[in-house]
Amino acid sequence: MNASSLSLQNGLEDILGDLRYARRKNDLGRLALLAYCEVRRWARQAEAQELARHSSALVNNFPHASRDDFLAAVDALIAELEQARCSAGSAPNDSFSDEIH
Repeated sequence: MNASSLSLQNGLEDILGDLRYARRKNDLGRLALLAYCEVRRWARQAEAQELARHSSALVNNFPHASRDDFLAAVDALIAELEQARCSAGSAPNDSFSDEIH
């Protein structure tokens, strides 16, 4: 694993930790901020364009019908990030951006 891949993986771990904490606290504002700013920035760096679009759409595309609807969308985003993390750990010799596609 090269330094860039390690940096991306560490960044992903940090974001997941922040998201999980905000989710446990039901902090909608923090969840929206993390999804739009941090997840989108990380996804672009990792060249995960679909994940970047999903994180942006979570905040921008439509108002959610309810608090529970928004939290379900956040849960789906967290699941996507966890899948990206698992993919990154399964092939240590490849570049990180190749692993998450």
